[in-house]
Amino acid sequence: MEKWLEWARRIQAISQAGLHFSKDVFNRERYEELQQLSAEIIADYSVQSKEQVRGMLAAEKGYPTPKLDIRGVVFRDGKLLLVKEKMDDRWSLPGGFCEVGLSAGENAVKEIKEESGYDVMPKKLLAVLDSDKHTDKPQMFHYYKIFLQCEIVGGGAQGSAETSEVGFFDETKLPPLSLKRNTEAQVQMLFGFLRNPDKLSVFD
Repeated sequence: MEKWLEWARRIQAISQAGLHFSKDVFNRERYEELQQLSAEIIADYSVQSKEQVRGMLAAEKGYPTPKLDIRGVVFRDGKLLLVKEKMDDRWSLPGGFCEVGLSAGENAVKEIKEESGYDVMPKKLLAVLDSDKHTDKPQMFHYYKIFLQCEIVGGGAQGSAETSEVGFFDETKLPPLSLKRNTEAQVQMLFGFLRNPDKLSVFD
């Protein structure tokens, strides 16, 4: 990860925790200033404006923790289910942020249904990965990616407001991937579970 992003994230985490716990007006002003500094660093090194970054950082409340991103892993006839994201016209495992009130399995079922049209049943936790260690694309926030293997029990291929196409792909014929959502190394890891069902879960 780029040093500037590491520093900006750490400054943001300190400011967010400080704003959460501090009641002293002068300390809160200092933490707000740190948050502004973090936003300026991120904006200067990215394509987003300072106003956009400030808005996103200010929306983060409470004690800072990594965000959870759930990804559904569905195999059929030796091929992996992927959906084409309208946002970047590239392919990813169906999934997204975990929603409050739903378990990891319930989130996977919901995301797969919404993005691909398939009804599934969660079967196995394959991996929990730190996005900072498993992507070449630096991101503003820190994520843990949860990969859950699921089995199709109904439904059929159907796009959504977020996805334009649905398909199953062979390990050797992958389409262009949406790298902020999943990398080729992650997809290859998942095919490893298909070849070896007894493989232990991967983490970190």
